[in-house]
Amino acid sequence: MLMQASTQWTTRPADERFTSLNELLDEVSHKREISTAKVLSNRAFHAAPVEDDPSRKQLVIVGPDDSPAQPTHWSFGQVAARVQAPAGYLRSLPSDIVADALNYGFYKRDVEEVGVLLRQNGGPAELSAMTGPNYGRIWNEDVVSQLIDRFGDGVTGQFTVPGHYGMALDSVTKENTTIFGSDRDMFVFLADEQNKIEVPNRRNGQSGFMSRGFFIWNSEVGAKTFGIATFLFDYVCQNRIVWGPQEFQEFTIRHTSGAPDRFLEEAAPAIESYAEQSTTNILTAIQNAKDARLEPEKLDAFLAKRFSKNQATAIKLAHKIEEERPIESLWDVTVGATAYARKIEHQDARVDIERKAGQIMELAS
Repeated sequence: MLMQASTQWTTRPADERFTSLNELLDEVSHKREISTAKVLSNRAFHAAPVEDDPSRKQLVIVGPDDSPAQPTHWSFGQVAARVQAPAGYLRSLPSDIVADALNYGFYKRDVEEVGVLLRQNGGPAELSAMTGPNYGRIWNEDVVSQLIDRFGDGVTGQFTVPGHYGMALDSVTKENTTIFGSDRDMFVFLADEQNKIEVPNRRNGQSGFMSRGFFIWNSEVGAKTFGIATFLFDYVCQNRIVWGPQEFQEFTIRHTSGAPDRFLEEAAPAIESYAEQSTTNILTAIQNAKDARLEPEKLDAFLAKRFSKNQATAIKLAHKIEEERPIESLWDVTVGATAYARKIEHQDARVDIERKAGQIMELAS
């Protein structure tokens, strides 16, 4: 199973949940409109406590024009990281002590350039990010616009917010949505559950029907990479857990200086290609994987190149339990790997196995 969407669903507050891509676009477009990105010397700003603050907890970062900006929880962590100070500990101290510690850290370092992202919406400015000078920002607005161009509003098109156990939602609400965004990041999960793919010999000799789905995520402030993950799946439950995933594939772009160009040159066409991909192509890929036979004497060597010894043993056992027969093809390896992944507790390790399973499918193309 895939837990990424469920994690988003269980942790996002109401103001970070959106009931359509159009609604999310309005939010991220507004954030871009009020944003200003600058590259400054670390000598151009300093930290200062907020005057007349009885709590002695409020802090501002003052820029070269003496204009203060209030750091977000996220950007404060970035500021602390730049001076190699523990953010958690600093948050427990009075703001005047924190300001002294940060300023000491700023001026102890060599002169260097720093990228800052400021947002101002009528009131005091907000420091949304402090990154390296070459941070390649992919704007959430560009990502969501691409999704709308290819998939519509995420509610009425071919790819929509998934239903419960394969049954379409009566309406998309903040309680069941899989469209999320905040000042830190965005995450969208859409699926095509209307045009199911019949997979012969899906499980235990029986055919089964699967849907196409994808996750897409991004951060404008350095919280995560830009990424897309595509997969086939059986169904999504009410907790937004994806059950029975197969053919998991992931594409990421780190926010280096060339990231915006790579998004336009690589990610945007990938989104369009996935939207236009026919179920026939997917069936062909699956059938190719089923036809790609693995001789028993070569299986262990094949698995050893991709998995640890313990993982390979667990994958063979998982397939034997799932299908009641040994692994015989590339498709069987994929089935066994994803069945084994469903039992892994930690998400990073689980996704790593699922990603390798998707790569095995590509070998048959």
